[in-house]
Order: sequence, then C-alpha cells, then structure tokens
Amino acid sequence: MLVIFDWDGTLCDSLGQIVAAMQAAARKCALPVPSEAAVRHIVGLGLPQAVAVLYPEHGERDREALAAAYSTCYVAADPGPARLYGGALELLEALRGSGCELAIATGKTRRGLDRVLAGLGMQGYFESTRCADETASKPDPRMLSEILRERRRPREQALMVGDSIYDLDMARRLGMASVGISHGVHDHAALGAHHPVAIVDRLSELEAVVAGLAQSRTA
Repeated sequence: MLVIFDWDGTLCDSLGQIVAAMQAAARKCALPVPSEAAVRHIVGLGLPQAVAVLYPEHGERDREALAAAYSTCYVAADPGPARLYGGALELLEALRGSGCELAIATGKTRRGLDRVLAGLGMQGYFESTRCADETASKPDPRMLSEILRERRRPREQALMVGDSIYDLDMARRLGMASVGISHGVHDHAALGAHHPVAIVDRLSELEAVVAGLAQSRTA
C-alpha cells in the first residue's frame, strides 16, 4: 500500500504559525487582516490559490506582494524544527515496518517542504513528495497522478490522508480512497461530504484503518 499524506494540519501541527504569518503579511501589505477561520479554510491550497481565495477583489500585484510577504513572515517566525502531531513519527515507523510506501502531497512550496523535512531529519521517510509550486494545486489530482506514476502503483493500491476538503476532493476526483483526520482545518461534516473510507480523530487510529484497507484490497 502507498500511503500519501498531506503535511500541514495532517502530520505537522503548523496551523497556528500559518494563521499568524498570513495575518502579519496582510498588515505588512496594508490589506484587510483575514480572520483565523478564513486562513484555516485555505490551508492545503497552493499559496497563489490561497491568496486568491482570501482576496478575490484585489489585483494580481497585491496578491503577489502578499504571497511574498507571507513567505517572509512564515520563515521569520519559525521557532526551529516543526512540531509534529502526537503519534506522527510512531505511525510513520509502523507503516514503514508493515511494508507501506510513504509519500507527501502538499500545498507547501518545494523550498518550504525541503526546509522543514531537513529540520526534522525526515528526508528519508518518504519515497515521493509533490509540492504545489511544481505541479497543479489541490484539489486538482495531478500531484497524486504524478506520485502514482513515479511509484508505479495503480490508484487501487494507494490511500490519501488529509485534514482538508481539498485533500479528500483531490483523491475523489482521481477515484482514490482517502481518510480524513479531524484535528486539522475541517471538521467531520465537511470531510464526510467527500466520501472518505474513514475519518479519524488521532493519527494513532490510522494504522488499523490502513491495515484493514490493505487486507480488503488483497482478499
């Protein structure tokens, strides 16, 4: 089984930092400061797409300035190595031990993902990674298609795990199974509308879900 994870809000407890950086960037650019709820809702999209959702009435120049300011504010406020959700490392180790391949499909930039993985010493955990600035942003399923092609896996042997509707909608569009996790940006009701095979509240619950799905696919 190939298990593809979203990063922010799924494995990495970074939502507070994202909200603070976006609000600081808005103040720096003299734009209306978005609410926490508004910023959380766009987590998972590529940065240009997220800014467009937050500021639909502003022009491309304002959006580009905000995106640049956000990147600067995010890095400047970075306190050090990213903080993972409880049980994340244990889950990844258990999945690897059971023979699963691991991948990441994220709205982060390549530079941002590489920086955070290097800070955590986790470069070797994932066989494939795709970032929004090197392919189409979620919910377009292109990054999933690229990961499947790279790993030479059919979609029936893969699972997308994410905390946002964009993660699950991306998988749904490709006909890939997904699992939602409720500790991130979207709740059970929002995640359930995209027909995941399961919704879990903690990462520790995911190992059993993956094992059950893998067993059903090989039965």
